[in-house]
Amino acid sequence: MKTQNSSFDEHKVLHDLKHYLPAQAPLKDFIHHNTLHAFQNLKFEKGIRKASEMFGYKVSLSLGEYRNLFLSKKINEDILNQKIKERKGVNEFNTWKINLLTKTYDTSNNPRIGQLRATWKKEYYLDLDLIIQPELFRILCSYLDQGISIWNFPVLNKGFLSSIREMERNTFSSFFTSPRAKNLLLNENPTIESLLKILVGDETLYEQYLFDQQFSHSGWSGMVSVVEDQPETLLDPKKITLHDLIIFELLLEINALDSKFGETWAPIGNTIKTKPISLFEPVENTELNEVLAIWQDAYEWTYYEDVLTGIHAQSTNIKKEDKKSFQALFCIDDRECSIRRYVEQIDSQCETFGTPGFFGVEFFYKPEHGKFTTKVCPAPVTPKYLIKELETKTVRKKDAHYTKQTHSLFQGWIISQTLGFWSAIKLILNIFRPTMTAAASSSFKHMDKFSTLTIENTDPSNIENNLQVGFTIDEMIARVEGLLMSIGLVQNFAPIVYVIGHGASSVNNTHYAGYDCGACSGRPGSVNARVISFMANHPKVREGLITKGIVIPAETQFIGALHDTTRDEIEFYDESNISDNNKIIHQKNYASMQKALDLNAKERSRRFESINSKGDLKKVHEKVKVRSVSLFEPRPELNHATNTLCIIGNRNLTKNLFLDRRAFMNSYDYKIDKDGTYLFNVIKPIGPVCGGINLEYYFSRVDNYKLGAGTKLPHNVMGLIGVANGTDGDLRPGLPSQMIEVHDPIRLMVIVEHYPEVVLKTIQILPATYEWFINEWVHLVVINPDTKEMYLFKDGSFTNYTPLKKSVPAVNDISKIVEAELENLPVYSIN
Repeated sequence: MKTQNSSFDEHKVLHDLKHYLPAQAPLKDFIHHNTLHAFQNLKFEKGIRKASEMFGYKVSLSLGEYRNLFLSKKINEDILNQKIKERKGVNEFNTWKINLLTKTYDTSNNPRIGQLRATWKKEYYLDLDLIIQPELFRILCSYLDQGISIWNFPVLNKGFLSSIREMERNTFSSFFTSPRAKNLLLNENPTIESLLKILVGDETLYEQYLFDQQFSHSGWSGMVSVVEDQPETLLDPKKITLHDLIIFELLLEINALDSKFGETWAPIGNTIKTKPISLFEPVENTELNEVLAIWQDAYEWTYYEDVLTGIHAQSTNIKKEDKKSFQALFCIDDRECSIRRYVEQIDSQCETFGTPGFFGVEFFYKPEHGKFTTKVCPAPVTPKYLIKELETKTVRKKDAHYTKQTHSLFQGWIISQTLGFWSAIKLILNIFRPTMTAAASSSFKHMDKFSTLTIENTDPSNIENNLQVGFTIDEMIARVEGLLMSIGLVQNFAPIVYVIGHGASSVNNTHYAGYDCGACSGRPGSVNARVISFMANHPKVREGLITKGIVIPAETQFIGALHDTTRDEIEFYDESNISDNNKIIHQKNYASMQKALDLNAKERSRRFESINSKGDLKKVHEKVKVRSVSLFEPRPELNHATNTLCIIGNRNLTKNLFLDRRAFMNSYDYKIDKDGTYLFNVIKPIGPVCGGINLEYYFSRVDNYKLGAGTKLPHNVMGLIGVANGTDGDLRPGLPSQMIEVHDPIRLMVIVEHYPEVVLKTIQILPATYEWFINEWVHLVVINPDTKEMYLFKDGSFTNYTPLKKSVPAVNDISKIVEAELENLPVYSIN
């Protein structure tokens, strides 16, 4: 609110705070996003420098790190020279080359955030954060708790501030030690502005003070903001707002000051001699910023140059077999890049495709006996459909000592003396011989392989919780058509088309949702794979597809499956429905898949120092599986680490290239989509999904302290919503060091096979999509399918781009190189 004659606008300040605070959801919905989304309306370089100046974030590698990369040949000198000339001109080249290589700069960072509230320490010799935050964090954690606490928060049927007020009225103890703060809460219905008048005095400083305060614990404040806007992110919903948090914290500050000084202390605005610079003042572009920007540009293009050279040198006349042994649809996920390569290597007659792992079917999923529904489609999508699991055949295993009875006084003591000893013995055994347990997070537990799903809706009135149970025939036709058209699979169908979702298993991983499928809201894609396969096999759906020009042969069957990317295992669904002829084919394909999984596990093992990648294929794979359930292992897999590319086009663009598991790959055929209708649906999520993954890794890598989560080792799970260091720390947004330690902070390069004018028109349809490209938070290169010429998008238009090199190294067998190297590998052409 904005009172009369006041310059302070509460609603605007709260809106701005929510815009800049971290937007990471609770652990169960941990979905990657651009950490600095608040600055995405600016050009990348300007946006990150502004974020650094305002909040003290590190937004790039250090000058010393860039220089070391140059000395180790990881930044190419020819590329560096080119970037200096592009930005500074030929006449200034020598000066700027010296600046980059040898000039000394003051790299200290004195952020604007926190300068106003620092006055409490300087002038009052009082550390309000140290006094208040431990108690504040415990109260917030207790209120938002999703199941760790034995006892519920005392008052839960009201909002956060109302609950605090109710407790103050009806308990002997109090959160306050002085009368004024308690009286303000109970009797005066205080506003943010009225409390700031007591604490700050000068209303021109109110906004700055609130930013200082909330960014002193941006993790908790950001979580409150997310829960306020998206209450569905909590299974046990809680009513809390950023407004209520601020009111309570301001009262705690008044209480702390009154307890120390009585009620005679002066507002902070009366004691400062010079007002701190405003957070939102323009940011100067310094020479150091220019130097760092040139280094980052050269670092990125050293890598991009190899990729574009490899694609440019690829033969586009790769022979395509009309008769396919099988076809397989994988998620575009970069971790599926290598498994596709091995599947194609083992069976040269097969064909693989990449598409977002929810496979175009958006719904909520409710497992049988489950209390809650979960979203299994991209986070921004709000589904209208519900898929229910029925008739489960598998009994879910449980650890007996994980029971509510352990919380009671007498039963808890008895259980501790009996089952407690057995659980301790099991824990000790599992340390020395790790195995999958009931407590482990397994991707295959998301759905019972032998259950029934409510996929077809024959009665539109079948509604549950305002969701339609299943899909009608017309709705199925639309989704199968959309999927097949988007990837270019509209003819020459194989006898079997596998639809393979993915998930991950682990036992020591608080960020488990960040390892599953991002397109499924951080869940495995098993249900989606079964659902779209059922739809594509439905006789009436196939009849409808004929009218759309898609004829699927009667003998073709779609089979759903799930690839566990941590253990490199695969599970197929509804195998009992496979025809007799296709069963023989499926058995052969199954053997091929198993061989591909062994090879994929061996390739992945090169990153794991505890495993000798040169060992026997089966033994290496077994060690990878054991590693996934080891309590000692804080990195069950490296997930999206090193991701740098998103390739939208025909498989021939990259089929014979080794890209070291760094590319998201979305299949697309420009020939059946000349005007870009389907391209829009393909490219629309690339920014927020693939770009979001890339940038969260980027910023967590360059500033793991503020923009990442630090090391996992001291992490404590807070209320099942986030992690903190110890019991009283701030929530840690971003990714832990174990997820980013091998990551190169390079922006995503999106490569599209189509005509530049079509791509330009397509990305401009939606401003939110265009923003990613025009502001260069991701790069974009288009390959003309007729001429094979490359075009780089910059400043709103495409310009011709020709790689400096003519070829990349060629190899006959990549396995020997993979076995011998731990670091990121260059691009190779595989003969």
